[in-house]
Amino acid sequence: MPESGHTWRKVFKAEPIEAGHVRLWTARCVSHADAPLIAHELYVAVLGAGASVIEMTLSTAGARIRITAYGQDPLPVLYSHGPGWQIIDGLCHLSGLTTDECGLWAQVGTNR
Repeated sequence: MPESGHTWRKVFKAEPIEAGHVRLWTARCVSHADAPLIAHELYVAVLGAGASVIEMTLSTAGARIRITAYGQDPLPVLYSHGPGWQIIDGLCHLSGLTTDECGLWAQVGTNR
């Protein structure tokens, strides 16, 4: 049986105050307890790399939730694997850089 799911997208201004809005938006869309923190850390990493706007995407499929933060330019290594990455790695089953290296993604809800 195929898995069904939903996708939500929202563009946020790349300003520190928006990090709280990212957490609230994530909590309204998905019910995973760690999702708001994961979304926050992804947003902050892309924000730190100098993006002017950050597109956040939440996608569900069955029990899986994929969270993506996307900027306009490739992320320097510091921002794609900096201190916040340890939090993301500890909470997620899978995570990485988007194929164009302009964004970060994390997935929860599956086994490693």
